[in-house]
Amino acid sequence: MNAPKLNRRLQLLAPYRTRDDAGGHVTNWQVEGVLWAEVKPRTGNDSEIGELNISKANYRITVRSAPDGAPSRPRAGQRFREGNREFEILAVADLDAEMRYLVCYVIEEVAT
Repeated sequence: MNAPKLNRRLQLLAPYRTRDDAGGHVTNWQVEGVLWAEVKPRTGNDSEIGELNISKANYRITVRSAPDGAPSRPRAGQRFREGNREFEILAVADLDAEMRYLVCYVIEEVAT
């Protein structure tokens, strides 16, 4: 296996909930750390919701592995951020038998 080219600097974000003034909660995102990654496009499509057009793109993001439970190990439900772009993490798996890298399957949604 060729080593991935970890040439993109991504922030790893974790959700946390805070109470709002109406008795509910608001989900905010907290930076857990910075990871170097390889980002590869997979598939994409467009859909319409009323007057709004939504562009969805799927990516495969590869990062160095981290032990289970480590804050630097991505999990489904977290996000990656690069500038103004955010990628929702859908699933995470080991890329190789030596468990040196993790592959994260993500989606980016953009209103156009």
